Amino acid sequence: MNLLNPAIRLTIKTLRAAFFLSLILFLFLSTAIFTVYLTAKIQGAPSLNVPQSTILYAEDGSKMGETHHGQKRYWVKLQSISPFSKEAALSIEDRHFYQHHGFDLKRIAGAAFADLKSMSKVQGASTITQQYARNLFLKHDKTWKRKLDEAFYTFRLEANYSKDQILEGYLNTIYFGHGAYGIEAAANYYFGKKAKDLTLAEASLLAGIPKGPNQYSPFVNFKKAKDRQKTVLDAMADQGFITTEQAIRSSKEKLVFRKPQESVSEQKSAPYFYDTAIQEARNLLHLTKDEFETSGLRIFTTLDHALQRIAEKKVKGMIKASSALQTGMMAMDPQTGEVKALVGGRDYEKSPFNRATQAKRQPGSTMKPLLYYSAITHGFTPSTMMKSELTDFQYDDGKSTYEPGNYNDYYADAPITLAEAIAVSDNIYAVKTHLFLGMDALISTARKTGITSPLSRVPSLALGTSPVRLSEMVNAYGTLANGGKQIKPVYITKIEDSRGQVLYEEKPSGKKVLDSAAAFVTTELMTGMFDKKLNGYTSVTGNSIADKLTHAYAGKSGSTATDSWMIGFTPSLVTGVWTGYDKGQKMEAADEKGIAKAIWASFMEEALRKVPAEMFQPPQGVTGVYVDPKSGKLSSADCPVKRYVYYLTGTQPTEYCTAAPGKAEVPKPAKQQDEKKKSWWRKLFHW
Repeated sequence: MNLLNPAIRLTIKTLRAAFFLSLILFLFLSTAIFTVYLTAKIQGAPSLNVPQSTILYAEDGSKMGETHHGQKRYWVKLQSISPFSKEAALSIEDRHFYQHHGFDLKRIAGAAFADLKSMSKVQGASTITQQYARNLFLKHDKTWKRKLDEAFYTFRLEANYSKDQILEGYLNTIYFGHGAYGIEAAANYYFGKKAKDLTLAEASLLAGIPKGPNQYSPFVNFKKAKDRQKTVLDAMADQGFITTEQAIRSSKEKLVFRKPQESVSEQKSAPYFYDTAIQEARNLLHLTKDEFETSGLRIFTTLDHALQRIAEKKVKGMIKASSALQTGMMAMDPQTGEVKALVGGRDYEKSPFNRATQAKRQPGSTMKPLLYYSAITHGFTPSTMMKSELTDFQYDDGKSTYEPGNYNDYYADAPITLAEAIAVSDNIYAVKTHLFLGMDALISTARKTGITSPLSRVPSLALGTSPVRLSEMVNAYGTLANGGKQIKPVYITKIEDSRGQVLYEEKPSGKKVLDSAAAFVTTELMTGMFDKKLNGYTSVTGNSIADKLTHAYAGKSGSTATDSWMIGFTPSLVTGVWTGYDKGQKMEAADEKGIAKAIWASFMEEALRKVPAEMFQPPQGVTGVYVDPKSGKLSSADCPVKRYVYYLTGTQPTEYCTAAPGKAEVPKPAKQQDEKKKSWWRKLFHW
C-alpha cells in the first residue's frame, strides 16, 4: 500500500497543477478576450465607408454615367439583394455565420488538421466577418501583423454591428472581377440587372467568383465557373436552402450574360452637361474630386434626353464638318431655371472646354432687351421716338467721345419708335437710351437677372461690348420670360448618399427681381424681331427665319465681328446659341453670321413640335392697343398697317395716326457717305 502512495500523490499533484495551469490559462485567455472585446467596444463602431461609384441620372431617371476610380461599387441594402445571393454566400463561405461571434473555432480546427495532414495550406477558415474586415481595412499580405489586425477588426465588427449589417457589408464589398466590387455591380456587369433580380442559377455562379476572380469568372474560364457554381449549389442543398432537384436544374440552366464590352465602354451621355453637373454637385457639397468620385452619390439632374438629342443633332447638321466654327447652346425652363439641354462645343473628345458655361464673349445686341427693360421702368414706352442718325456721343464730362454705327451703316435719318429700334436693332437708339438713363441702370438690371461677369461703365455696354457667358444671358432672358422671378441655371434637383439619405434638394427662391408688367412689355417688344410689319429703313433682324416659325417667340439676335448670338423664348422654353471661333477669328462669310439664328429656329421648332401653342399672358398693369407701327400712335382708318402693342397702363398713346390714306412709302436704306466723319474708334469697331 505504501508503495502506491507516492504514485498516487504524484498523480494528484500533477492533476492539481494541470488544473491550476488550465485555470490560469483560462483566466488569462478570458481576460485577454474580454480586454480585446472591451477595447473594441470603447473604440466604437469602425467606419464601413468604402469607395463607391457616383451615378448621375437624367430627368426621366435614366442613367447618364458614373464616376469611379476603377472600382465600380454600389451599396444596396440587404433586403434589396436576392435571397439566393445571401444563401449562396452563407453556404459556400460561412455556414455557421449566425452562430459564431466572428471566429468559427470548429472550422479553424478542421482547417488546421487538414493542413497538417497534407503539409500544405489546403483549406481556408476565414469567416464572412473576417473577410469583411480584411476587405474594409487591410491589405491581403500574409503576415502575422495582418492576421492580428484582422482578428481585432473582426472583434470590432462583431461587437458593434448586427449579423445582418455585417452580411450586407460583406456582399457590398467583395470583389467579383473586372473592376466590379459588390453584388450590385457584379449583377449589373455579368447579367445587366439589379442584385434583387438575380435568379438561383445567376446568384450561385456569382457566389463562386470571389474565391478566385481570375479563375472563376465566366468571361475568363467558363468551365471552371460552372464547376464552381455546382459546388455552391451542392452546398446550398446540403444546408437546406434549396432542394437537390433545384440544384440540378439550376446547374443546367442556360445563363444569358451581358456582353463584356457593353459594361466596359460606358460612354457618358451629354458630356458637357455631365461635367457641369459634376462640378455643380462638388460645389454644393464642398467635396474634393477624390471624395466626390468615391462617395457613392446618386445625383438627379434636369437633363431632358429628347431635347439634348435635338440640340446635338442641330449643331452637327447645321455647321459644316470642315469648318472650325465653334458653338455653345443652352436650353432652359424659364419658370424654374432647370437646364434641359447643353452643348458646349462641336466635339467633346477634341475639346471638353464648355463654351456655354465657361467662355466669355461679347454678346452684342442681345444686351439690348435688358437696356429697354430699364427704359420701360423709367418712362419709355414702345412708342417713344428718337432719331436714328450717325451721332458722336460725349461722355465722361465731355472728356471722351463715342461714335457707334448701325449694321451696314444704315440709318433712318428720322425718328423711330422703341418698338422699331429693338426690332431692327438700331444701335444709335440704344446708346442714346443708355446715356439718357445713366449707365448704372443697365448694369443694375443685368445684375438682377443673374449676370455676374464684370460690366464696363461705358456707352458701348448698350451694344454688348463687355464679355459674358452664354449661360448668364440665357438666365437673364429666362427672368424676362417668367415675368421677373429670380432664377439661376439649375442642373441638379436632388443629391442622395448611397443609403438614400437626401443631402441636397433644389428649392426655387420665387423672389421677384423685375417688375412683372415692365418685363411683359419688354417681352412683347422682343417679338418684334420676327414681325415684318416693323420693317422700316432696314429689315427686322429675324427676317431670315420668321417664315420658319410656327410658335409665338420673343427674342433678340446679336453680332460682333467675331461673335454671333441668338437667344429667344416661349413661356416654357428659353434657348440661347452662340457661334464663333475660339481664337477670336472674324466671321467673314455671310452664311456664318446666320448660323446661330438658323440653329436656334430649327431647335425651337422641333423641341416644341408637340407642345400646344403658347401665348405670353399679360399681367395686371398693362394695356394693349392697336397702333401704327411707323408713328407709334393709335391706329386709325388713315393708317393702312396696325399692330397690337402692350404698354404699362396709363402710358399708352392717346393720339391717332393721321397719315394720308394709302400705303406709306418706306424710305430706302441710306448708307452714310461721309467716310471722313468716321473716328478711329468706329473704324476699329463696326457694329
